[in-house]
Order: sequence, then structure tokens, then C-alpha cells
Amino acid sequence: MIYYAYGGKLSENSLKNNAKDIINACDKYGVVHLKLEAEAYYIKSTEITLDNMIDNLLYADSKNLALLKETVMDYIVANKDDIIGKVSFSDVPGDMMTDLLTAVSRGEQNESNNGDKVNYNKMRVGVLRKMLDEKGLNVDGSRESMIALLKEHDNNDDNDD
Repeated sequence: MIYYAYGGKLSENSLKNNAKDIINACDKYGVVHLKLEAEAYYIKSTEITLDNMIDNLLYADSKNLALLKETVMDYIVANKDDIIGKVSFSDVPGDMMTDLLTAVSRGEQNESNNGDKVNYNKMRVGVLRKMLDEKGLNVDGSRESMIALLKEHDNNDDNDD
């Protein structure tokens, strides 16, 4: 992390092999871009399974890893028939229901257009992060905080007109 902070570039191998440690350190010290890069490598190198999905979901929630959380939610939606009755969700915070419903809704989505109204709620985390980055806003945080920031920024733009 210190090497990165001073302009160094971590190798793919280093990111893959140490993703979780890098995420933990970056989360603690606020090194956002490296944290997000390590999150992407963690997702690439970790197979989500019935055995590890709850642990990954709780980890994602504890570190504000919106992309990992979205990946696990997508796995849950895609494997719902295999999961029902086999996995306990008792340790999962209730506020994750919104993320689950978003994943279900995205899975059922039929590209209907709501006119000019932007529906941030159904957007993927990568799209939300890109929009935030393009506006010079903070890209680290939960899905809800990213959406709130975009909506707030939109309202400020409307007030400027």
C-alpha cells in the first residue's frame, strides 16, 4: 500500500495473491483507488460458492465493497433454487434486502425506458462508480451512498439552471 501511495504500481500477481490484505489496509487508511482495484482482483480470483457466499457477503458489507456485494447478490439470484433451504441468512443484516431486490429486478429487467428519468436504483455498481468518477465525486461506499450522492449532485445541477 505504501509503495502504491508513492506512485508504485502493484503487479497483477501481487494484487491477486494479497487482495484481501490490501483491501483491509486500504479501507483502514482510506486508499480508495487501490482498494477498488484489489476488490476487482479479489472478485476475479474468488469463486463464489454456496459455502462461501455468506462470508463474502458479510465481508463486502463490512468493508463497503459494493462490487463484491453485487457479485454475491447476482450469484444468489442465479442459484436461488440451489440455495433455498441449504443456506441460512440469519447473520445477514436486513438492510441488504434492497441489494437483493435490486439484483432480482435487474435479472427480470426488460430494458424498459422511463423517459428521461435516470433510474440509479437498477444500475450496476461499475456504472455508478464511473458516473461518480466522471463528476469528481467519491467512488467508495455502499450502493445506497453512491446513489444518494448522484441524486444530490443531480439536484444541485438542477438548482444551478
